Amino acid sequence: MKNIRVYTPEKYASSDYEKVDENIYRQLSDGTYVTSLSFEQEPELGESDSPQEISQYPLEDILDKFYTHIEDFYDELNAASDSTCYLEFGGTEIDDIKGVLGLVGKHVYNRENDEGTIDLVIE
Repeated sequence: MKNIRVYTPEKYASSDYEKVDENIYRQLSDGTYVTSLSFEQEPELGESDSPQEISQYPLEDILDKFYTHIEDFYDELNAASDSTCYLEFGGTEIDDIKGVLGLVGKHVYNRENDEGTIDLVIE
């Protein structure tokens, strides 16, 4: 994943959300903290070449690392784009969402280590 940026959808301006911090919103219906990101996948690193098919990894490792889940896949935006993917991340703790926001501007990918297992790399 590269070119990771904050994406602010119009829905965050609705009465269903409350802004609680920079780029972090709380869904009033259930208290889930959310933020949205856009990014590009890297087929040369084994990721999909299509925003309509977001690769399981490194996404799954990001979700595990920051104790978050995908709240919205933004199907229409992903279907309309040739290269940019859009996702909304949700979590029960604001600090976990801050961790996801820490990925903005970084390069995130999986790499096999010397023991033959896969590491999440954030640089």
